[in-house]
Amino acid sequence: MLNVTAPDTATRLSSPVPPDVEQAEAAIVEHYPRLVRLAYLVLPPALGRNRRVLTAHSLTQRALPRGRRGAGPAPVRGGVPAQRGEAEEAESGYAYVRLRVLRAALEAGVPLTFRALPLRGQVPPLLPQVWGLRLFPRSGGAEELALDQWLAALTGPGRAACVLRALERLPEPEVLRVLTRAGVADPAAAVAESGDAANDALSASPEFDPCVLQARPTDLLRRRRFVRAALAAGAALAVCGALLALPGGGWGSDGAAAPAYALNAAAEQALDPGTLTRVPPGVWRTSSRTDFSAWPARGDRADDTELLRRALAVWARPGASVVVSATPGTPAGPPMGPPQLLFSGVVDQAVVVLLYDGLRVVRYAEPLTGTGLVGLDFARTDGASADTATALVLSRVDGNARYLTAPWVTGAALRDLLKPGESPAALKLTPDGVTPPVVSPAPAGSCTGWNALALTGDGATRLVTDLGELTPARLTSGAPGAERDVTEAAELGEWSRTACLLPSVRSHGVRTVNAWTYAKQPLPEGDGTATWLCSRAETWQGTADRVQAQFLAPGAPLAAQAAKAEGSPACGPREPRVLAGVLWKSRAGQWYVLAAGSAQFASLSVSGGGVNGTANANRLAVRAPAGAQVDLTGKLTDGSKAGVLR
Repeated sequence: MLNVTAPDTATRLSSPVPPDVEQAEAAIVEHYPRLVRLAYLVLPPALGRNRRVLTAHSLTQRALPRGRRGAGPAPVRGGVPAQRGEAEEAESGYAYVRLRVLRAALEAGVPLTFRALPLRGQVPPLLPQVWGLRLFPRSGGAEELALDQWLAALTGPGRAACVLRALERLPEPEVLRVLTRAGVADPAAAVAESGDAANDALSASPEFDPCVLQARPTDLLRRRRFVRAALAAGAALAVCGALLALPGGGWGSDGAAAPAYALNAAAEQALDPGTLTRVPPGVWRTSSRTDFSAWPARGDRADDTELLRRALAVWARPGASVVVSATPGTPAGPPMGPPQLLFSGVVDQAVVVLLYDGLRVVRYAEPLTGTGLVGLDFARTDGASADTATALVLSRVDGNARYLTAPWVTGAALRDLLKPGESPAALKLTPDGVTPPVVSPAPAGSCTGWNALALTGDGATRLVTDLGELTPARLTSGAPGAERDVTEAAELGEWSRTACLLPSVRSHGVRTVNAWTYAKQPLPEGDGTATWLCSRAETWQGTADRVQAQFLAPGAPLAAQAAKAEGSPACGPREPRVLAGVLWKSRAGQWYVLAAGSAQFASLSVSGGGVNGTANANRLAVRAPAGAQVDLTGKLTDGSKAGVLR
């Protein structure tokens, strides 16, 4: 135990000798609250209560001398207190650290000047630090407030003289000595400024105890703005660092990907090009599934590890220079595991990578030279089969498209649906199964032609067409549940009348489009026979199928849309029936309400708008005024009622 005379005695203070560092530490620990209170009272009030508290603690903790050497007395090893005659030597440890605290507190009030180094007390405290809280002593009464205001009006030496007299209970001669050692230029003036001892007892109140504190939050709104600004600055710094790290004129290791946001073992494995699934050629001949999972890895850049790494990184974290598109109902998130490589190679003026993860096909396309915009396209392909996994769009340039065909496709030909009588033009496939550029159907405007690919292989010829997506749509004909490939002349003739209605289902994630002639109707006044068709566009997501009922008048080049619906089961396997009507004008100028239902309808009725009629069949023709608005209903063969397609 260190033998130190209590500082509340009035023993005469001699010049303190620098103590041993352990002795100084013991003095600080034993008298820590008193030293912190001394520093708090001497510090300039302009610092504010929160900063004065932290600074007082910092100055007291920094009063520990450097090194371990000292000429001061060694601690008393026994438990017997020192004799009064030894007070001067025993007190030197406390006197020394008190003088250092006092000197640092006085230096804190000295204005900064252009000197080589600031004074010790002018250095802002590094420790302790409290984030998000303001600390200040407990508030006292009116007397403590008056004393605080009076101390704020004194100079630093004046406050030091008052504190030494009131808190340390030193007589005036000792106060003068301590102030002199602390570097005060005029100690006598400081003692005179400190006044009498009338309010000295108040200096021991909790109002001035920086070790008994209250805590309150800082400015919350300002703190939130500061955090947001710091995060934005950090993100900007990270982006700038990534840009500076790019080699001149080329991609970085992750290409156009955004900065990594998480490290996860499964995610990292999915981004490793070495873990990509590569299906050998010929597996489709023996596999139980004939879909995209049976496609082999093809392309002249299939072994380009850096390209594949960029494609995987951009898939997981598309950056600002990546143009992302996805068919409706297709999630655009990162791969759930190592995907399958379908193609990687140069196509026209781009480098294209096709990947498949069991749910989606993803196309990554970057410029052949430079670091321009990057394309990332997602297409849902779950539930694909040999009929719907026949081709993928590799690229589109200047209205032309190149396709990568399935490994079981042995021949390809181009057919114009609007010219059913013409033979299709054969297309030469590359060894990797890539077609030459093929003119894509115009997305809008006049319908003067509609190109489709006839793909032969696996014992069938399938007709597909580009609807602006990564997967071309398969075209079929026939009643719901009995759809078949479009090969017969009659089926091609039906598609030649309905193909120009395909833009209405463009870019909706369409998997197949089936055209079905569900009724033929002799027209009134001997004007020929009309054809009623129903086309159903089924989507990959399965919940947004689009249905159209079409009326084809004799001699008309194109069918007219009679009704349409979205998400309806009509004209499909779940509800293989349809009913629609139109207002038609004969060659003689008479208007009629024409209606036709599929074979499931036993009778039709029309009413309203001055029209009333019934037909005990699935076809109806009733005279009507021009512009008539009518209600059409039907009765099925089982006696239940059904309405029109809507």
